[in-house]
Amino acid sequence: MPTAAKLVSALLFAAVGYLAAEAYAQTLPPGQPRQWLTPIVAAIGLGQGWVTMGGLVGQGISMAITTGVRVSVQIAFWAVLGFGLYEMFHRSTRLRYDGLGEAVIAAFDLFLEYGLSLVSATTCLVILLVGGALSGVLAELVNRRWS
Repeated sequence: MPTAAKLVSALLFAAVGYLAAEAYAQTLPPGQPRQWLTPIVAAIGLGQGWVTMGGLVGQGISMAITTGVRVSVQIAFWAVLGFGLYEMFHRSTRLRYDGLGEAVIAAFDLFLEYGLSLVSATTCLVILLVGGALSGVLAELVNRRWS
């Protein structure tokens, strides 16, 4: 059921995802494609904000901070997993793997590679953590105001 808290959560976490993706894109090497990075991560933030944060409001400010950080971690996880799987499928269409097992191992390697590059992007991590906490608090305040 749509609520004001779900709508605000979705919009706030879409903005957090957008800003984090923009910060991460600055750390990518030249020539790396980035055209779909920002809109996809923003869409992941929109969905996670609506479903996770919007569904867990109403439990207090400290829980809102925790849930906001949790949603930011989920945004990063799904983005890294999605882009890693996409890259693995892209490579597999070019017949770079000898079999299914090699492709699965490559997907895990890409997941770890992208995850480690995300951890090294400190601006992106700060945006995710601080933005997640603030967005959680704002969603809680909206829930208190319009529930």
